[in-house]
Amino acid sequence: MELTANMIWSGAIMTAVLIIFTLGKSPVFRVDRAGAAVIGSVLMIGAGVLTFDEASAAVDHRTIVILFSLMVVVANLKLAGFFEKLGDVVERNVHNQHQFLAATIAVSGIVSAVAINDIVCLLFTPVVMLLCRKFQCNPLPHLLGVALASNMGSAATLIGNPQNILVGGLSGLSFLDYLGTAAPIAGVGLFGIYAILTCLYRADLASPLNAGTEGALLVHGYLIRKSLLTLAAVILAYINGMDLALAAAAGGAFLLVTRRVKPNKIYTSIDFNLLVIFIGLFVVVAGVEKSGLKNYILRQFSFSGFESMDAFAGITVVVSNLVSNVPAVLLLKFFIPQHDPAIWWKGLALFSTLAGNLTITGSIANLIVAEIALGQKVRITAWQYFRAGFPLTVGMTLLGIVWLRFWMN
Repeated sequence: MELTANMIWSGAIMTAVLIIFTLGKSPVFRVDRAGAAVIGSVLMIGAGVLTFDEASAAVDHRTIVILFSLMVVVANLKLAGFFEKLGDVVERNVHNQHQFLAATIAVSGIVSAVAINDIVCLLFTPVVMLLCRKFQCNPLPHLLGVALASNMGSAATLIGNPQNILVGGLSGLSFLDYLGTAAPIAGVGLFGIYAILTCLYRADLASPLNAGTEGALLVHGYLIRKSLLTLAAVILAYINGMDLALAAAAGGAFLLVTRRVKPNKIYTSIDFNLLVIFIGLFVVVAGVEKSGLKNYILRQFSFSGFESMDAFAGITVVVSNLVSNVPAVLLLKFFIPQHDPAIWWKGLALFSTLAGNLTITGSIANLIVAEIALGQKVRITAWQYFRAGFPLTVGMTLLGIVWLRFWMN
């Protein structure tokens, strides 16, 4: 089998898109990840690799519906003041920095398990920054706690982050089946985050908290209750066998029926960039597969899948950090072994999420925390993140391998 023009085109387009995804933006033009996904998908069609109909068919519409619908739910929680309320609860119940760090990790991790972690970071990071100013303490360990814990907590469920939602849609895994496998690892990981950060920032965390000043808190209790009950209903429906896309869409639609909230306020809180990225990546990866490049590469390496969980975990962590989590899942789905595929899908979801804690560019959630902090003149360097993320990722990946081997037996 020889290289064809379509293979070369699709490979070049995919490479360019992944470079921009790795860097976060084009080194030449003002093109971000969403723009790269759009341009890449258009080039796939323009180069004749895919027809327009084939590109449309390549988009997993269920995943897009799930993402959008869950964003509607979280947007309602944001408008209701839910995240500010969480911050207020933390402020009232912590008495030293160790408790503050533990509470930050717990809140970030637990909420990220049932809401998309990127959005949790977007909404909860400003709250943590506000609390750090009130307490007059170094925000760095607490911001790292938000980023690391949001990734770790999201690993526990199939609705915690975009790549897990994608895995859930592609694999057909049961929500409870995956939860039973991944939640213990995520729980141990949250304790690991606390241990690592308390070790690295021992001196900072030893300083006392200054009493915070009371401020007005605008909370819409009815909307919080309605949104949380809707989210609970979506999860329960999913657990009881309803299609997640249908359950999430029903929940999102229900919350849009209201006389209290203007629709535009909901829509402005939705991350449409993330939806565009997903749609574009579906088309780009479909072009690589349609051109025959995927099969060509597999034949060159005489390789069609993984037989070792060690190798699978290592490759997933590396690829996830090179090209980001979602593209990694779209690429590595082709290598899932045919025997007992469920355990390998679980591994793909778990390890691609754990990989997000390795570097500051390992997940969008990390970048969100870093950008919000920088906007308030707090800089999180790549080294500061890496010295906490490296031991955590290595340790949790090894534990994950052992744990999944146990489930394979």
